[in-house]
Amino acid sequence: MKMKWAFLTIVFTAFSILSGCDLLVLDPKGPQAETQADVIKLSIGIMSVIVVVVFAILIYILVKYRASKQPDDYEPPHIEGNPIVETIIVAVPILIVTFLSIVSVQSNYAVESAPTGYEEKEPLVIYASSSNWKWHFSYPEQDIETVNYLYIPTDRPLEFRLYSYGPITSFWIPQLGGQKYAMADMITTLHLAADVPGEYMGRNANFSGKGFAKNTFNVKAVSQDDFDEWVDEVKETADPITEERFDELLEPGHLGQLTFNGTHLDFMPPPMKHGSSMEEGDHEEMNME
Repeated sequence: MKMKWAFLTIVFTAFSILSGCDLLVLDPKGPQAETQADVIKLSIGIMSVIVVVVFAILIYILVKYRASKQPDDYEPPHIEGNPIVETIIVAVPILIVTFLSIVSVQSNYAVESAPTGYEEKEPLVIYASSSNWKWHFSYPEQDIETVNYLYIPTDRPLEFRLYSYGPITSFWIPQLGGQKYAMADMITTLHLAADVPGEYMGRNANFSGKGFAKNTFNVKAVSQDDFDEWVDEVKETADPITEERFDELLEPGHLGQLTFNGTHLDFMPPPMKHGSSMEEGDHEEMNME
């Protein structure tokens, strides 16, 4: 009876915890996120099989070799190791680890490259910089800038160039792809794409002080035509960003969503060093613009 209640308690606790989790990584809306979701599901499936098999063997051993009423002078037979069993218990884990390692390496290469199906399309470049505790998104091609929200077109590759004006942060849009660090004095590049229009959650996934919990941003994926209309509207209605205004934005604190005409890249260029496939020529081209 005690075992029954202990089992039910564990099951109830697990369901209670999982019911409060919004597993966005398992609801992908882009090719990069889909690749990662497939790897996660594969890993969960393999681990589930392992757990079931191990517990089945454990139960079998406990039942078959449970204590029995033997005479006091009983001596169990001497049993030598079984080469077949020993080979299995060594070889199977090696095969599992090898398989998962190959899958992980292949998926890492896939998500670090241009999204599948978008290799021939020109990416939309967005500089994403963080400060305590907000996100600044600069669109050099459109010459506009937003704070704490993103507008992106669907069916077009996105190239985020990440860096930080404060502590190390981690840029993450769970339904579009994995996270990547944004650091001071260095640019890292993240390739994403959105296949489906919608609104998604983005956040800093790396603890960066007392304001970390609210260091989030909204992402709205729309068609290319709607994106172009939004850009035109911003160019007509938004106030220009100035160096003084940007210095104010860098002060620690939380802000709502802001929109500006122009970008801070004109008076405060991004770092020249990079830790990704971004070439030095990209910086020179941006500075010339």
